[in-house]
Amino acid sequence: MLKKVAVVLHRQVALFEFGVVNEVFGLDRTDDGVPAFEFLIASPDPGVPLSIGHGAAVVPPHTLDDCLDADLVAVPGGSTDPDFAPEILQTLRGVVDNGGRVLTVCTGAFAAAEAGLLDGRRCTTHWRHGAELARRYPKAIVDTDVLFVDDGPVTTSAGTAAGIDASLHLVRAEYGPDVANRIARRMVVPPHRDGGQRQFVEAPVPACESDGFAQVLDWMVEHLDTDITVDELANRMHMSTRTFARRFADEVGVSPHRWLTEQRVLHARRLLESTTLPVDDVAARVGFASATLLRHHFNATVGVTPTVYRRRFAAR
Repeated sequence: MLKKVAVVLHRQVALFEFGVVNEVFGLDRTDDGVPAFEFLIASPDPGVPLSIGHGAAVVPPHTLDDCLDADLVAVPGGSTDPDFAPEILQTLRGVVDNGGRVLTVCTGAFAAAEAGLLDGRRCTTHWRHGAELARRYPKAIVDTDVLFVDDGPVTTSAGTAAGIDASLHLVRAEYGPDVANRIARRMVVPPHRDGGQRQFVEAPVPACESDGFAQVLDWMVEHLDTDITVDELANRMHMSTRTFARRFADEVGVSPHRWLTEQRVLHARRLLESTTLPVDDVAARVGFASATLLRHHFNATVGVTPTVYRRRFAAR
């Protein structure tokens, strides 16, 4: 049962990410029917102030040894520097060895990865740091599309508010939806956002070093509302269809069909944010044959329907 929760702080502390864990596990809400958590804040040097920026600091009172029997140890974001204190890495490994769980928020995933806890495991972090996490720790299976990931004894979450979702998810798994909903209501946040929901990341047109392919990518973006076939693209490049598809994947990293679909969804996102066009008209302008097809690809790529996305992000 999830009863003892510890937070490990080090170096520059990301205040919001630390605050998220404190809000869920560190406040006494027993008057509202929420179980009491034993909550402690630890660091390699207890009693030494750690900067939270702008001249302010937090002083962890507990040692890392106090964390070893915790049911959950959380590592908020802060540093991506690989030179973590060995005691922190030993503590994270020791918690898992003792049957506990580790939760990381944002770039806290780098500490778990350095400890070897993400080897062979699916994980996430803030989308801006996903490529670096994957490059530095190739045994980790990094997925920056999602809000949080449970894999074995490790839960990793994306940037900032995704730490709320991951923390409430852990409460829900241990105590059920009623307790998680009570905490969420007190925090005035949605009671449940599934871990598989996408991080809302702007997907850029990928850079392409080949002049010929760069030109064909530009042409595709300019003609999204037309029926574009691989045969037509191959003809423009004076290649066979098979050769073009292979070369395109080598140069761009995905198939022509997938790239085209992603760019159509990206353009649809911009239209949903900046216009009041009906979904059918948005579908036509970005090259989907119907609103149903747009909804299918939009939900598969972004994780929500076009209508929900517009409600969240449209300019008022």
